[in-house]
Amino acid sequence: MIDLRALRENPDRLRASQRARGEDEKIVDALLDLDERHRAALVRFESLRSEQKSIGKSVSAARDAEREALLERARDLAGQVKSAQEEQEQLDTELRALLRNVSNIVEEGAPAGGEDDFVVLEEVGATPSFDFTPRDHVEMGELLGAIDIERGAKASGARFYYLTGGGARLELALLNLAMERAVAAGFTPVIPPVLVRPELMEGTGFLGAHASEIYHLPDDDLYLVGTSEVPLAGYHADEILDAATLPRRYVGWSPCFRREAGSYGKDVRGIIRVHQFNKVEMFSYCRPEDAHAEHLRLLAWEKEMLAAVEVPYRVVDIAAGDLGSSAARKYDCEAWVPSQGRYREMTSTSNCTEFQARRLAVRYRDGGQGGGRPAYAATLNGTLATTRWIVAILENHQRADGSVLVPEALRRHLGLEVLEPVT
Repeated sequence: MIDLRALRENPDRLRASQRARGEDEKIVDALLDLDERHRAALVRFESLRSEQKSIGKSVSAARDAEREALLERARDLAGQVKSAQEEQEQLDTELRALLRNVSNIVEEGAPAGGEDDFVVLEEVGATPSFDFTPRDHVEMGELLGAIDIERGAKASGARFYYLTGGGARLELALLNLAMERAVAAGFTPVIPPVLVRPELMEGTGFLGAHASEIYHLPDDDLYLVGTSEVPLAGYHADEILDAATLPRRYVGWSPCFRREAGSYGKDVRGIIRVHQFNKVEMFSYCRPEDAHAEHLRLLAWEKEMLAAVEVPYRVVDIAAGDLGSSAARKYDCEAWVPSQGRYREMTSTSNCTEFQARRLAVRYRDGGQGGGRPAYAATLNGTLATTRWIVAILENHQRADGSVLVPEALRRHLGLEVLEPVT
């Protein structure tokens, strides 16, 4: 959630952010009004309670007449204190609820607008030209015995699939390469739980506009995560970190689950938009003043990974209205998909500033546990590889006979230089 103190000091910053996102800026005035009433109620409650304590101490030393007057005042104060406390707690509840409806403040420089208002920052690599009609990844997957959509639907329904043979080996090679590179860059590898409590899902901002995307197990009140960002963000919940250990970087490997609600008719062919996939996700905790630079580092690692698998890609700066509630800035890397003649998202990296950390109570303090006032950390995330990358790898590296030349960086992990069609 946003910082109330910063809001009081500069409400126009949030107003500008709301406008950039296409969201209602009237909520700023509602927040300021509720915050003022809450603080006034808190002052009244604390003043009455202080007087109540003072009278309580005076009663035992007072004479009879004075003592009776003090007791009468104490009885009167008890009712006022209770009423003031209830008012303060009610306003606090309302304020917190309203705060949870406010998206993170957009970073200066992010494009305004919606889904189609992104800005292309760079294009890397030449798109391939073929002297044959290129196949899409579904046809390639069938030729290679690598992707089985039909049996996936038979087993689990639409938007499920099997990766078999070279397809399974290709995904493992891809994810292992991503983990290897992240560990070499100093990340701590993590295999996180993929069922999490509501507090983590809400704390990371996924129970707002994206709630319909999430699988929920009501009997256990647990959620299946759509990204390991969620359990990694909760790893240090309710903790105070030593500032000397920042940034703390983790890389999670996990299956991910998404209902894809509202996407009917979109990408129904193949494995671009599916209900279950695997992903390697970077996650970083750092000081807020270091978050911008850390964000660019995550983006650089994503670009290096895409270059390693030798696919053309572009980097886009996502517009404010398409950021999601937790992100202040987001960059996507989109790989070229020949069968579609367009770029498709492969990675996403977001700077969530202190937004998630405030909800999850992740703080840091200089000098370890002994010194300084705790401050909220910044959190950032970024995709390093995911099942969807198989689409770009198969289509960009295909050959006329249906075989696929394996990118050199993957050969050691895959154990093959070429994926051949099966008989």
